[in-house]
Amino acid sequence: MATFPSNFGANQASEPRAAFGASATSAMSMKWAAVHDAAAAVGELAGLAPEYRMPDVRNFPAIIRDTGGWRQSVAQQGVDDLAAIMEPGLAALLAVQARGAPITAAAMALWQEFQSSRSALLALIPPLGIVRRG
Repeated sequence: MATFPSNFGANQASEPRAAFGASATSAMSMKWAAVHDAAAAVGELAGLAPEYRMPDVRNFPAIIRDTGGWRQSVAQQGVDDLAAIMEPGLAALLAVQARGAPITAAAMALWQEFQSSRSALLALIPPLGIVRRG
């Protein structure tokens, strides 16, 4: 068992903080990353190899932020909806696994739902040359 110092996790102003880019600080970027972390765990439970994330997947929050307009609104709602699916889905898989029941098929179903939902979100990225106006 790991032991931590008594002040572990304390907010200390003298400790340096990691620097994050502007897009990493947005709620959508953090939620997008969390959804992908959950999806990686689901993929592992399904017996899949780790996924390589293409640039459009990695940069989706920044691309959508720069696109703006209705696409940004739809993307924000879509990421929220995807998080609402993945969080309880992963929790259920882990609970069933803890009881020793097989979970591969259920994990694969959740993985496929994730893939389908993410594809729909990525379709919001406008074709090259489309520039936001105003």
